Amino acid sequence: MMSVQFEQIPLAPAYRKVAAAITERILSRALREGERLPPETELARQLGVNRSTVREALRELESNGLLERRPGSKLMTVSRPRHREVAKDVSRALALHDVTFFEVWEALTHYEPPIAQIAARERTEADLERLAAARARFDEDNAGTERAVHHAAEFFRGLGGATHNQVFALVQEPLINLLEPSLRDMIDQVHQARSRIATAQRRILEAVGRKDPESARTWMARHIRDFRRGYELAGIELGHRIG
Repeated sequence: MMSVQFEQIPLAPAYRKVAAAITERILSRALREGERLPPETELARQLGVNRSTVREALRELESNGLLERRPGSKLMTVSRPRHREVAKDVSRALALHDVTFFEVWEALTHYEPPIAQIAARERTEADLERLAAARARFDEDNAGTERAVHHAAEFFRGLGGATHNQVFALVQEPLINLLEPSLRDMIDQVHQARSRIATAQRRILEAVGRKDPESARTWMARHIRDFRRGYELAGIELGHRIG
């Protein structure tokens, strides 16, 4: 009869325990966004650790976007991680899992059309202005591929924001980050790519402007399907991993 073997339980550094204790207070809303933490010396006294341990924990929480030091203040303030900061970690994790161009494209076909549909229903005038600005910059920008890719990505982000659903924006952002490299190659190598993207943006913007959810969904679906044709023309193998 075989005996069960257990691995040793790793001992977490003290600063990680401090960071976990502060994080728990933030997630439970005992500490709310904008609220200041006590000074490092007071935190050290309350937690029964050295000040250097507290400082290291605060540094880690700041890098994770849960805390920030506002101009003119020595105290840390509770903050909310920005969508793009959260998305960077997710995008990196997806790339490390050998995500392919096809997988990103397939995910976009499922997420972006309903995002456009909801944006058309929920958008405000401010949302419409943001979308129009991104589309205009994509149309008028002659500074090169990098700027064109940036403005195309901003159009997608504008639609995500116009849903006023934070889950959509958070889900969408990592996909946009992974889409950008293939967009760069497509715009560089396929001469009609810019005009086709511009046409799709215009149609989607018109549908969102007149609050026509079905038309916005239909045009976004066409737009994403068109990316696959662009990949083929640019010689991008859909089965290749990103990164």
